[in-house]
Amino acid sequence: MDTAPVTAPGTKVPSNPERPAWLTRNVKVLSGVSFLQDAASELLYPILPIFLTVVLGAPPAVVGAIEGVAEGAASLTKVAAGRLADRFARRPLIGAGYGLAAVGKLLIALATAWPLVLVARVTDRLGKGMRGAPRDALLVEGVPAGQRGRVFGLHRAADTAGAVVGPLLGLVLYEALDHRLRPLFWIAVIPAVASVALVAAVRDPRTAEAGSSRTRTARTPWRSLPRPYWRVLAVLLVFNLVNFPDALLLLRAHDLGLSTAGVVGAYAVYNLVYAALSYPAGALSDRLPRPLVFAAGLVFFAVGYLGLGLIHSPWAVFVVLPLYGGFAACTDGVGKAWISTLVPDHQQGSAQGLYQGATGAAVLLAGVWAGLAWGTDGHLPLLVSGTVALVLAGVLPAVTRSGFSHR
Repeated sequence: MDTAPVTAPGTKVPSNPERPAWLTRNVKVLSGVSFLQDAASELLYPILPIFLTVVLGAPPAVVGAIEGVAEGAASLTKVAAGRLADRFARRPLIGAGYGLAAVGKLLIALATAWPLVLVARVTDRLGKGMRGAPRDALLVEGVPAGQRGRVFGLHRAADTAGAVVGPLLGLVLYEALDHRLRPLFWIAVIPAVASVALVAAVRDPRTAEAGSSRTRTARTPWRSLPRPYWRVLAVLLVFNLVNFPDALLLLRAHDLGLSTAGVVGAYAVYNLVYAALSYPAGALSDRLPRPLVFAAGLVFFAVGYLGLGLIHSPWAVFVVLPLYGGFAACTDGVGKAWISTLVPDHQQGSAQGLYQGATGAAVLLAGVWAGLAWGTDGHLPLLVSGTVALVLAGVLPAVTRSGFSHR
């Protein structure tokens, strides 16, 4: 049975009964922006590990290190951007972030050695770090706290729909361009630039208030963030220490015998499941305690990692990777919605920035240790990570009990 949505202090509930309170202009526009950017990113992401190892001759450890360093750079930027998002206009930060991502894709197209790919990925991830917290703060602007799972669920669905379109487009172009990889990187620049242009349609209340005393708000100290927030953050940090970059999962799929086209196809199916389940998972988290939905995602994670570590047949990748898509659907948007309900409105940017930055730093460490431990087939780090995630799925609801609130 539905219950009336509970709003965070100071949240305004739209009076128009014909439109859901959560479906604001910014939710729709930013979902479109993310669709375009992810179509660009995911057009090249599944072929990047192959490009690095086969074309540029980089070892698997470099693949993990590049992704880890890139995520580490993004982590530092996310923390700073989150603080800025609580004090200044957010739209310029969002536009600059998507702009840097477009530049990163251009650099990959120009790369003839793996160090330039490292620079490109760091540039791209700096852009992601700059835009993430300001964008997420605008997504929940004026949205009741009890409906934020739907907001992030729809946004992740649109974002991941781009991750379906991108690889499929890349697969078609890969065949049409006689299996040449480099032209695909140039094509990826087009939707990336389009996403930057669409940011102009975002409405930022702080931009409209330029020149007033409300444009710049007082800086709040980290210690003022509520205790449940810190408890949830600590647990999620532990998990992300075993959540290494997906580039290594795709490398494992290639090592199992999948062709480049097969890897791209499997990745597209994974993203299709991710996109299809994101909104239902987000809506479910508005009705059930979010730690329970997140824990279900960890079970999907364990199935994906343990499965990839144990299988030996290439066809099995098309079974395991779609199941792994349930992990992303149950944790990505749900995690952001969960965090957003643990802090007041004026700390949304700082809370999201610290959460995304700290967990990104954990992914950096995960990418490094997994890359170094990869060996010839990567089964050891996959089995270790899958086992740890399964244990955390069992204890997560208990250790985050005070973070169950939907306020």
